[in-house]
Amino acid sequence: MVWVGGRLAEPERFPGLRVPLLMYVQYAAEGPSSPENLSEPADGRLGKVNASGYAASKGADGIRRQALRKQPGPPSSRGWQPRAVRRGDSGYFPGMIPAQQPVQRLGLGLAALGRPAYINVGRADVLPVQRTAQAMRERTRTVLDAAYANGIRWVDTARSYGSAEQFLADWLRERGHQDVTVSSKWGYAYVAQWRIETEVHEVKEHSVERLRTQWAETRTLLGDRIDLYQVHSLTTGSPLFEDLVLQHELARIRDAGVLLGFSTSGAAQGDTIERAWEIEVGGRQLFGAVQSTWNTLEPSVGRYLAEAHTGGWRVLVKETLANGRLAVDPPPALAKIADRHGVGTDAIALAHVLRQPWAGVVLMGAASVEQLESNLTACRVELTDRDIDALRPLARDAATYWGERADLPWH
Repeated sequence: MVWVGGRLAEPERFPGLRVPLLMYVQYAAEGPSSPENLSEPADGRLGKVNASGYAASKGADGIRRQALRKQPGPPSSRGWQPRAVRRGDSGYFPGMIPAQQPVQRLGLGLAALGRPAYINVGRADVLPVQRTAQAMRERTRTVLDAAYANGIRWVDTARSYGSAEQFLADWLRERGHQDVTVSSKWGYAYVAQWRIETEVHEVKEHSVERLRTQWAETRTLLGDRIDLYQVHSLTTGSPLFEDLVLQHELARIRDAGVLLGFSTSGAAQGDTIERAWEIEVGGRQLFGAVQSTWNTLEPSVGRYLAEAHTGGWRVLVKETLANGRLAVDPPPALAKIADRHGVGTDAIALAHVLRQPWAGVVLMGAASVEQLESNLTACRVELTDRDIDALRPLARDAATYWGERADLPWH
């Protein structure tokens, strides 16, 4: 038993979990901490853009810790490090990097920039009036430039994010940045043909045919810049768990030196992580990273992410603002904390994620430079125990949260 994120973790939950003695001593010495993250939904009716760069809603419905010695990490990711620390022997196991400033743990997700429509609240009013491919390309370039200038060195994209991979590939080529870590995903296909109003925007398929097609497309655009390739929105019902041909095809990518991971969605994120942990191909774990939703409204997966982190996996956190709801229409308790710290509610929500020692990469979904700059103020926020106590009751039942998310319209 070890202290992980304020709870006693049970290594036996994950077969093969390694808890080095010195890591045990460090976590036990630190004692409990509070790994929640919270938020409140909005009804999506947008008003004027506020000071944080988000459209205000008119209605509402109510560091990573380091081990004290080098650890081997899971076999599947052994030898992998983020691009920024890959030179030489850093002395850290995969998924572990030297002590970081908060900004070094932040990443930029391109879900809100690579296509004209998405579900994020507070996005539409800050985008170009005409969301043409060229206009969104320029916006993506501008936000990427601002992110890089502020120290962001991780960018997350996906095949289904419209033209996001193309936009990112163009930017990397034009700017020549070699110190940016890139993660992408396969499994969903973008089918909206650049329309804002359409019945279906993306289609999910976890098959070996979809993997081969999309991996080839990603490689054509981004070449060897892909550091982490993820199964998009893996759930316990995914055919991947029974499809040995698909697992072996993924292992070929892993064996070529690319870290494999998966993102999770739905109320059973933890069950998915447990099941994926057990997959081995060729005597090695297939995956070495996980990207999950964890925020003020939906912190239920926290203990699973803490245990995965302890076992050597890299943990990425997505939807940190509950698809914009925490920034646009925050609950009074969150707004009160933000006022006390002199920042926006988006910064408080992000600071809460950054407070979790297992959160290796905390993704932002800014659609404008103004939103990005507001997000970045989270780096100077130090939440108190009083703040955490005030945020904790805002957590919703997981099934309720995911039901509300499913009702968010594409716009």
